[in-house]
Amino acid sequence: MSEMETIFETEDKIRSLKDASQWASNYLKKNVTESNIAYLVNYGRINKAKNNGSLSVDISELKNYYDSYFGRREVHWKNQLGEDLNWHLSFDFLKEADTTKHVHRLHPYKGKFIPQLVEYFIDDHTDEFKTDVFFHKGDIILDPFCGSGTTLVQSNELGMNAIGIDISAFNALISNVKIGKYNLFALREEIEKITRSLRAFHLKRNILQFDAELTETLSSFDNEFFPSPEYKQKVLRNEIDENSYGQMKSDEFLTTYWKLIQKYGIALKQSFDSNFLEKWYLQPIRDEIDFVFTQIKSIQNIDIKKAISIIFSRTIRSCRATTHTDLATLIEPVTTTYYCAKHGKICKPLFTILNWWERYSKDTIVRLSTFNKLRTETCQYCLVGDSRVIDIVGKLENKCLDLASLVRNKKIDGIFSSPPYVGLIDYHEQHAYAYDLFRFERNDESEIGPLYKGNGKEARESYVQGISDALINCKKFLKPDYNVFLVANDKYGIYPMIAEKAGMKIVNRYRRPVLNRSEKDKGAYSEIIFHMTGSE
Repeated sequence: MSEMETIFETEDKIRSLKDASQWASNYLKKNVTESNIAYLVNYGRINKAKNNGSLSVDISELKNYYDSYFGRREVHWKNQLGEDLNWHLSFDFLKEADTTKHVHRLHPYKGKFIPQLVEYFIDDHTDEFKTDVFFHKGDIILDPFCGSGTTLVQSNELGMNAIGIDISAFNALISNVKIGKYNLFALREEIEKITRSLRAFHLKRNILQFDAELTETLSSFDNEFFPSPEYKQKVLRNEIDENSYGQMKSDEFLTTYWKLIQKYGIALKQSFDSNFLEKWYLQPIRDEIDFVFTQIKSIQNIDIKKAISIIFSRTIRSCRATTHTDLATLIEPVTTTYYCAKHGKICKPLFTILNWWERYSKDTIVRLSTFNKLRTETCQYCLVGDSRVIDIVGKLENKCLDLASLVRNKKIDGIFSSPPYVGLIDYHEQHAYAYDLFRFERNDESEIGPLYKGNGKEARESYVQGISDALINCKKFLKPDYNVFLVANDKYGIYPMIAEKAGMKIVNRYRRPVLNRSEKDKGAYSEIIFHMTGSE
């Protein structure tokens, strides 16, 4: 029997990385490198086995991994998307709590990347894929499409200074609140003061009593007609037509609902619906919004006022008058109870912000406290402006003198950013409630690649010009030996054109799988991290 045959037949034996890669290549009928096996060990997918001091693995354990859900997914995605897919950058070993750690979940935001992706490229580690260190402690990193500030926060954690730029005033507020320093005792006091005022406000009204009786009555109804898990099991076995049964029971409960509305004299719709706050909030919620906002405006400490504004914005975002299945799309305002396919029962719209306000307030204090233990004594700030024309130093002199001085004296070391994708998101519209509430100026027309402009030829040409103009402007503030990392899907293949227009050259491409954790959509999808340097 040959040595190779022995390797393949004794799957329960300890083998070197070389032998393991040969076995895996044969088992999967595709090329598997030693680096691929080492990755599985380094990220805890399989255990390291001791074999005369060298890194080895147990073949049976390797086989179990490839037969598992995670292993099958990696193989399947690479078959679909290509072997150049860098599975290291999938971060599939992380839990959601890791990717939304501390201040990264202070406020929802569409289109943000996970902090570990930033860390990978700006920290001082190297591996078989990232063979150089691009940034060091004390460096200055620029994110010209700052979004919700992920690059700024991770730069702080790693002892680097960072500047963000965003056309959206609300995005800049989110970013600056995340990296702000607070007296948490004073912040907690202001929160508790508002909570007490809100509870006193409710004493003059009967919303809480109405909501409590509606909740109790609805719970009894759901327990009787939508028992869990029996109801969902019957739907799966096609013993119940979910649509017709759900609609029938929804209509049946409406009689009870309207009686309670009349009993407590609840006003549902607002008088006008000309803006987001008027259209997407029931009148009781809008009354609370106006009341709490008045309390926030009276706060004297500007930093605490901004932090509480983010808690409040997060709260009212969760209290929109919509069904649980339409949270992302907002089809039509909902003013009555309804059958909820997501939860398999009759659900109700929200009539008070109190529970969400208290939950998010506590959560924010915990997240800020956690970040305080990790933060370094470095400077970060997000400017409001257009990256295509902004004078970074001039703007910083009015906002953060320390950063302005650093940039003036040593210049910026590089960029890590995720530019907007073509025709994917309207960045102002996703926070329309906040713009109505805080009365920030909207700059929708200055967004690069917004959803409302589509992704046709003209939109793509405008996008190429916009991103390249932003890079050209930012180059004025960069060191000659800068490194630029841009995270992009680039489904239209336009980033080589952007690099050329900006006077940069693409020196590397890192293609990573974007793992969608939703049970509804597990399609293979990837994005590219373009590494660019000067073309001179």
